[in-house]
Amino acid sequence: MRVTCPACGARDRREFYYLGDAVALQRPSPEASDEVWDDYLHNRDNPAGETRDLWQHEAGCGAWLVVRRNTITHEIYDVTLARDAKQALQEEAEA
Repeated sequence: MRVTCPACGARDRREFYYLGDAVALQRPSPEASDEVWDDYLHNRDNPAGETRDLWQHEAGCGAWLVVRRNTITHEIYDVTLARDAKQALQEEAEA
């Protein structure tokens, strides 16, 4: 699988670090219960189909990216710098 970094161009997937769901991965507050922290640290959904994931170009420019892809076909629809995706999500929420 090849990921197209907006800064570096198309690269092999092995250059990237996968973190998880770009939308659902919300860090709990420090005061959250042990159960909430346990769930955050150890449990992840494993959806089939389209996802929006957070990846880092670890062996390249170091940028954090939101990759919209299909987990069944491995097709990548688009790649956005995470800072741009975050701003777009905030603007959608305000509208």
